[in-house]
Amino acid sequence: MAQFSIREVEGMRQVRIEIDQETIRARRGALSTMRGDIALTPRLPAPADVFRSMFTSEARIRPYYKGSGSIVLQPSLSGYHLLTVQDGETWVLEPGVYWASEGGVSLGMRRERFWPSLWAGDGGLVWKTTLHNAGQVAINAPGPVETIEVQDSDLRVQGRLVLGRTEGLRFSSRNPASFPRNLISGQKRLRVFSGTGKVLVCWTPYWNEHLYRRMTGESIDGALLE
Repeated sequence: MAQFSIREVEGMRQVRIEIDQETIRARRGALSTMRGDIALTPRLPAPADVFRSMFTSEARIRPYYKGSGSIVLQPSLSGYHLLTVQDGETWVLEPGVYWASEGGVSLGMRRERFWPSLWAGDGGLVWKTTLHNAGQVAINAPGPVETIEVQDSDLRVQGRLVLGRTEGLRFSSRNPASFPRNLISGQKRLRVFSGTGKVLVCWTPYWNEHLYRRMTGESIDGALLE
């Protein structure tokens, strides 16, 4: 089994992966350094994936790394969270959240329902990455992540705090209060996750990432030293 870990240096975080005759994959452009007998193999996406990529920010080329050695991915002012997908589970990740995974984890894409996505402000055609088959996954996270279990009820959040959910939860959007009270509530539409399952929630961002975004209006993406 590949060994995933997160290291923190100078207020930045990055994912390190140790492999021994194993295969992992990562988001395109994520590599920082690799050491050992490792081959990097970009695989061309299927025609259906190319079509989907026209309507989403999700990258469809995710290179494979095969062999033995150490891989270190790009550092970030935000952070990463290590998720273990269990047998029989299917996770649905928000766009841009996927970072790396073991080769045995199957990746797919799912289109979110049109009207809930539109009302939530995401647009009408939203494709999200799905994960199934057991294995480890590293995801992008703007801050510490908490796993919350929802049992036949609703989780209602303001903003994009949820990074992923299991298949048993249904996404929708609704007003925080009934009309016309919602007009004076001071709250925008809520993102609602209904049913039974698990949710990955980031309640609070890392302070340095939050400060950088507030000052510049952007986040660091890609290699830092080019």
